[in-house]
Amino acid sequence: MRSRSRHRFFPRLGLFGLCVLLYAATASAKREHLVYFPNTAYELNIYKIHGKNPGKTLMLIGGIQGNEPGGFLSADLYADMRLQKGNLIVVPRANFYSIITDQRDPHGDMNRKFTPVDITDSMEDKIVTILKALIKESDYLLNLHDGSGYYYPTYIDKWRNPNRFGQSIIADCDQYVVPGSNKVIKLSEPAEKIVAEVNATIQNDLYKFHFMNTKTDAPESPHGDQRGSATYYALTKHYIPAFGVETSKFLPTTDLKVTYHNLVINAFMKYFGIIPESPALMLDPPVLQYLIVSINNQNPIVIRKDQPLEIAAGDNIKIMHIEANYERGLSLDILGYGDLNDYDQEFKISKNTTLVVRKDNMAFAEIPIKIAGQRPATLKEQPRSDKVEHFIIEHNNRRWLLADGETLPMVEGEKFKILNVLPGFPDASNLKVNFKGYVGDPKNNTGEDRGYLIHTGTDLLKRFAVNKAGDTYEIVAVQDQKTLGKMLIRILPAQVEYLLFKINDQKWVLVKSKEQINLSRDDKFSLEEVQTNLSQKQEIFLQINGQKIKTGEVKRVKDLFPNSSNKQTIEIKNGPMLLGSFVIEIG
Repeated sequence: MRSRSRHRFFPRLGLFGLCVLLYAATASAKREHLVYFPNTAYELNIYKIHGKNPGKTLMLIGGIQGNEPGGFLSADLYADMRLQKGNLIVVPRANFYSIITDQRDPHGDMNRKFTPVDITDSMEDKIVTILKALIKESDYLLNLHDGSGYYYPTYIDKWRNPNRFGQSIIADCDQYVVPGSNKVIKLSEPAEKIVAEVNATIQNDLYKFHFMNTKTDAPESPHGDQRGSATYYALTKHYIPAFGVETSKFLPTTDLKVTYHNLVINAFMKYFGIIPESPALMLDPPVLQYLIVSINNQNPIVIRKDQPLEIAAGDNIKIMHIEANYERGLSLDILGYGDLNDYDQEFKISKNTTLVVRKDNMAFAEIPIKIAGQRPATLKEQPRSDKVEHFIIEHNNRRWLLADGETLPMVEGEKFKILNVLPGFPDASNLKVNFKGYVGDPKNNTGEDRGYLIHTGTDLLKRFAVNKAGDTYEIVAVQDQKTLGKMLIRILPAQVEYLLFKINDQKWVLVKSKEQINLSRDDKFSLEEVQTNLSQKQEIFLQINGQKIKTGEVKRVKDLFPNSSNKQTIEIKNGPMLLGSFVIEIG
């Protein structure tokens, strides 16, 4: 939950080829975020979501043709999904350049470049090579598009006939026989089932879906060019069921396109046995809150959405961060400089211009850059700040920008880092950022605590808390014995809300902390879920007779308690921290 006074500070990590972020939701669930070509007009973000239980892998590709927002906006909603079973590989914006320019194929149709042999002549070719490797990891593929008109098996009118694509689920054939085997991949059968399920929820006959067989391999097919498509490559090279999903460009709103894409994706997930735990849905208009701007490599400042950026002629500027109500699909263009995406790149500005912020292909903020006069070129002559305005804290795999005097709450047992302060200072050699109540290096305690991973459950010295409850600590920025700014960290107690057990593979039992569960000696059980107020739960386990019992492990009661009394108190731990307990009564 985001508080009103707190701001997330999301860096676009990495300056070179590839960045990876890992987010572990439970002991068996994992989310990977891979970034290729960061901070360019071809930035490629890939999300691999692993469910708590094993299953098949479905790949979603959106935005391979950039003027089809229904596809990339719908795929974007699945990048934050949690899964109970199975896996997703989500590529929301396969062709970011095409999306920014709002063109289908500015440098040739990317969905015709899936050749059997890898080619790396262009950026589009390099992206296709990455997508082909991801297809190889998948069991199914959905390629999401918006098509013209409305597909219908027989001719009705100019915009509703067999040559249109809108509101269709497309396959390259009815069924495919894998060469050299008896394996048959059925395509029309599952597609027709999905069509029937989705159409049951659509009232307008014009908007109902139909199955379209492009007969890509047939000599008489009018769609022979699709032999270079992602679906044809997936089917004929890796032998996996692959479908195109097309909503109509003629639908009255983008929201409706996204809704219909979601209906089809959800139905396919259900058919393939990929079970979601929680969806993510956000269709609010994009809003800029602020930018973090570095001037001449030394003075990061905060520019709000309604104020101009005033600089001197010849100043170098770099936009370090965009804070908006969306994380993905953002780009920044300094008009007259650089390329379509000038994020995190340095430019010498010599004339008035405008900084345009886009979400996909929609410009949603414009900030004037005004030349206000000459600035002394030497470092020593630049104005010195005597106040820290913001602290940058890394917590829960996010970076938070907190103003001087703000409080950041976190749960005991969570970890965080103090990264830096803003603005930067011309002479920062003796600037220290000190967490009162923590020692980063006991052998050389200088009072400088930036960069250390601080464990709030084990690393804090409670005698340094600033309140009687002993749960609030100061972070202070000091230079030459002068306090330049401070913020507070408040530690909330870790709590177990409930535990979910499976008994004898038949029934489910929910137990809250300090409650009791009744089992017989022959029962076997597994801990399926632990719900706490902790953001990361990968270290949670049960402590039973000296054994650590983790999520998903199946245990028999009589093996754990061979000579025990009827009641046993079981501890719930997160690493070394005790979160709570409950009682097993053995009948």
